[in-house]
Amino acid sequence: QVQLVESGGGLVQPGGSLRLSCAASGTILYFDTMGWYRQAPGKEREMVALIGSSGSTDYADSVKGRFTISKDNAKNTMYLQMNSLKPEDTAVYYCRLTRYRGVISPHELWGQGTQVTVSS
Repeated sequence: QVQLVESGGGLVQPGGSLRLSCAASGTILYFDTMGWYRQAPGKEREMVALIGSSGSTDYADSVKGRFTISKDNAKNTMYLQMNSLKPEDTAVYYCRLTRYRGVISPHELWGQGTQVTVSS
């Protein structure tokens, strides 16, 4: 079973940048869709950015132009580059991997989350 280790979270001032990493213990080649989600206190978890096996990406409207999702298959790692951070970006960020092709039933894997706090 692949395990995920997230890192890169922390405290940053508004307008600053952070780079989150999601490192898998095994190959990520078999996963079809990978993404970052976030959940702020009192709010539901929301999709932030997605990346498919082909490299295609999708972003929430609130982060378009500021966040960039990427992956390195050789390093079995996914990244989220966050620029121009705003206080409303404060949340726990989660890594998620899903597979639905070549399996009997779809399955997903979540990381434990990393805290991002944007405050002056």
